[in-house]
Amino acid sequence: MATRRDCLKFSVAAALAAALPSGRLFAESGAGPVLTRAIPSSGERVPLVGLGSSATFSQVARSEDVSALREVLQALVDGGGTVFDTAPSYGASEEVAGTIARELGLTDKLFWATKVNVVGRGEDKADPAKAREQIENSFKLIGKDTLDLVQVHNLADIPTQLGILNEYKAEGRIRYVGVTSTSKPAYPRLIEAMRNEDIDFIGVDYAVDNRDVEETILPLALERKIGVLVYVPFGRTRLWNRIGDRPLPEWAAEFDATSWAQFMIKFVAAHPAVTCVTPATSRARNMADNLGAARGRLPDEAQRRRMVEFIEALPAAEG
Repeated sequence: MATRRDCLKFSVAAALAAALPSGRLFAESGAGPVLTRAIPSSGERVPLVGLGSSATFSQVARSEDVSALREVLQALVDGGGTVFDTAPSYGASEEVAGTIARELGLTDKLFWATKVNVVGRGEDKADPAKAREQIENSFKLIGKDTLDLVQVHNLADIPTQLGILNEYKAEGRIRYVGVTSTSKPAYPRLIEAMRNEDIDFIGVDYAVDNRDVEETILPLALERKIGVLVYVPFGRTRLWNRIGDRPLPEWAAEFDATSWAQFMIKFVAAHPAVTCVTPATSRARNMADNLGAARGRLPDEAQRRRMVEFIEALPAAEG
């Protein structure tokens, strides 16, 4: 099974990341400023690439040594990023990130995006008291009086939980609200929420080999002026396994991609509906590499089609 580490050995960005501390990497590589996108409902601009905290980030957060996550969060900020996406269901991620951010003085430098979902397995209704308790706990763990974004996780009981989030928003304690789904069978419910609810954001899965959201969801986001956070742009490990040890094609330089991670992130970031891409990682060098996708040129439509054709020509990953 190929891993990101295998693929990075073909990357110029990886070589730089190995040689330089995260702050110096961006200063000395001459990569230019971080690209930003406007949040449609407000016009506030955020960096095009951020950090997620599921997967490997969550795994390390559960361990005794979280020093790697300290380096990742510092690399995010040093590289010009701000958006940090987390959730109570991501184990210790929210708590550990909140603690580290306070220790490093980064709390107010981050755009905190978290979630709420107290609907148990096999249930379809949320207990309002438990939902408020979970939200209040996020305030406590993150250490801010105002949270930037809280979304209803996995579309769970939207009437109850989004209603509560809107109460917090009206009070000025939450700036933006939204809903998330990374389940294709749930896309019709997501589309319904986008059409009928007053939301600022959605969070969805999107990757060069996972483009179903291009059909209706992303165009609707543009139409309804809803921001989009993209999750799992690497298809978790699926794309890494499919790419294997192949070198990055030379034509990727046409849109300033110097690694496979940048290739994959730039593909989704180039869609005009996307506000921020938030791949998870527990390695500072990967964080620096990911942020490289928010610099330089993005692929145009013809280049994006070539990217799709290239990936689709590869053998599908096993499993």
